[in-house]
This record gives sequence, C-alpha cells and structure tokens, in this order.
Amino acid sequence: MKIFTLIIFFIAYVGIVLKREKSLYFVFSAIFLFLIFRIIEFWEILNFINYNVLGIFLGTSILSYLFAYSGLPSHIVDKIVERKYSTGIIFLLICMITSIISAFVENVATIMIMGPIALEFTKKYKINPIPLFVGMAISSNLQGCATMIGDSPSIILAMESNLNFNDFFYMPGYKLGQNSGKPGIFFFVQFGAILSFFVLYLFFRKEKDIHYQYEEKHKINSYLPTFLLILTITSLAISSFFQDRFSYFPAVICLTYAFFGILWLFIKKREKINMKEIDWESFFLLIGIFILIGSLKKVGFIKDIANFLLKTGESEFKIFLMIVWISVFISAFVDNIPYTMAMISGVKILCSNLNTNPYIFLFGLLIGTCVGGNITPIGASCNVISVGILRKNGYKVNFFDFVKIGFPFSIISVLGATLLLWFVYK
Repeated sequence: MKIFTLIIFFIAYVGIVLKREKSLYFVFSAIFLFLIFRIIEFWEILNFINYNVLGIFLGTSILSYLFAYSGLPSHIVDKIVERKYSTGIIFLLICMITSIISAFVENVATIMIMGPIALEFTKKYKINPIPLFVGMAISSNLQGCATMIGDSPSIILAMESNLNFNDFFYMPGYKLGQNSGKPGIFFFVQFGAILSFFVLYLFFRKEKDIHYQYEEKHKINSYLPTFLLILTITSLAISSFFQDRFSYFPAVICLTYAFFGILWLFIKKREKINMKEIDWESFFLLIGIFILIGSLKKVGFIKDIANFLLKTGESEFKIFLMIVWISVFISAFVDNIPYTMAMISGVKILCSNLNTNPYIFLFGLLIGTCVGGNITPIGASCNVISVGILRKNGYKVNFFDFVKIGFPFSIISVLGATLLLWFVYK
C-alpha cells in the first residue's frame, strides 16, 4: 500500500510541477484515489487540514488587496522617483520596498501590489522591466521566510511546529532547551538579504539613466488598510502570549481585521471587494496538499525520509547542510508547499532520533525552501506571477534571464543566512 500511495503522490507532484495551472486537478484526483482505495478514510481528512494556516492565508490575502487599493505603495514609489536617483538605485529601492512588504504580506499578493507600479514606471521611462521584475520576485521570496505571515511555508512551519509570531524575532530559551534565548530567523534572513542586495545592484547598475518628467502623483485613497495591516501585525505579536490557550488565535485575528476591511470598503467607499483578486487557487491547493501529506504520514513515508537523512552520518552540521541545500535545489524546480509539509515532519522525527532541538534544522529548512525558489522562473508562485505579468505586456522572459540573477542571489543569501544561523545557535 505504501508503494501505491507513493506512486499516486509522485504523479500528482509531477503534475503540479509541469502543469501549475492545473495543479488542483492533480491534487484532488490523487485524494479521490486515496479515498477509493481506502488508503485514508473521509473522516481523517478533517484531521489532516491545518485550519489556522488557511485562516491566516485568507485573512492576509484580503488585507493585501485592501493595501494595494489604498494607493500607498504607488505613492511611495513616486516619492523615490522624485529624488532623481540613478535607475539602478531606483530598481534596488523598489526591490527593498517589495521585500519589506513581503515580510508581512503573502508573496503572491506582494507581487500583485508592486507589479503594476513597477510596470507603469518602466513603461513611462522606456526601461526594460525584466531585471526589475526578477529582482522583485526573488526579494519577495527571500523575505517571505522572515516572519510567520510572509509566505505559505512560513505559516505552515509556524502552525505545525508550535511557533508563534514573536518566535520569528526571538526564540525563547525554553523552546531551545537552553537557559537563554536566541535571535529568531528574521535576523538571519536580513543578514542574507544585505549580502544578496549587493548582487542585485551589480546587475541593476548597468541600466541606462532616465530623463525625468513631471506628472501628477498617485493619490492615497485611504490610510485605513495600512492601519488594519499594522493592527494585524501588532495583534499577532500580542497573541503569541495567549496562543497556547487558544490555538486558532492567529487565524481569528487575520480574518477579523479582513472582515472589518471588507465592511469599510462596502460602507465607506460603496465598493465590493473583487474576490477574483484573492489567490483562491493557492488556498484550495493548501487544503489538498495537507490531505496528501497526511496520507504520506499515515503510510509511514515521512518516517522513511527521516531515517534516510539519519543514515547519511552522525554529524549534525553535515545533516543541517544537507537539509538546507537539498531544499534549495529541489525548491528551484518544484512547488515548495508540499515539499515543506513533507519535510517538517521528517525533520522532527530526525531530530527526535538525534536527541537534538529541531528548530535550527527547521529554520534551515525554511530558508533553503523559500530562497531556493529564486533560482528558476518556476521555483515559486510569485516568480510565475511576475513572468506572467511581463508576458501579458509583451515581454518574454527566457529561463536564463531569470537564472543569471536568481542563482547568485540565492546562493549568497542562503550561504550567509544559514552559516550565521548555525554559528549563533550552536
């Protein structure tokens, strides 16, 4: 039964990689087969799904839509252009803004916010937008693992590993089995980001200078969506102290502020939220993949992964490096959501066998998985979205155009972040 389950899962996984636009068909067809052949029971599906992840994802997606509607991101870019920096510096600053937003807003939503702004800027000054869009996508991916709500793998890791919002900034000693705490993953990601932004600048500095022209600036429609986003982040930080008592606290917070945002839009602006702008495909893909990974756990495959890693050697540093770099190169070509879900359980079992704290390995896994998607245009959802926006506007991005920027950016950022992580935690 285990072999049959793996074959079905493998076919679904290949389908997700090769036909991303039809991934839901592959995932739910596999689930249907699991049910037909009694690999799982229907009632088990409800236990496999992590409802906290779904609530956080949906809530932050709605808040991202409202943030874009507010007009604040466009206004910030206008202020940068006003300074009359060189094109390379403007590109770098736009990527930095994208990365900051992406630390607190889901990656795909971040690109949907910043993409039209970047496209308008490059069209206005007749600049090739491809380097800028690649830079925005990979900057977004990098910062997505810096906080609990930055990207789907971060949300999944937090909810599956007893991490709260504050743990991404400061890991308390009792969770590490030590007397004192350590800096959270946020700071190691920032170290990797500083190194990798030097790589971006080497590419951006080649861009031709632009002739500035005055135009009416974008207006800010309202500060309320930004205020709601700040309140969400603040509330998540506070909720970390109560999450043990009510595990669905993070999801309730995100959905509550999203509801107030929708209500404000309808009553004050007389508009309805465009539900088509919400990433429903990723939402239902998360549900399906939770069920697939739950099925793999049930047949014992996740335990097999842990045992394989354990056999590679008893050196914790060697195993740590393997987890990081295997994750980097696998995530360069396959969707990081199912991979992350599968590996979290495997790493936990591995660390239990090694009798060591799992969080350094889990943080290494998250960095490798999120940043590895930067290497190729198919490695992460926001890469696909970025390339899609360019294609719709007549710009063709070939594989090498993306890799020549994404590969050095990924290697430098992962190397810097993970080595510092190991040095501080060990």
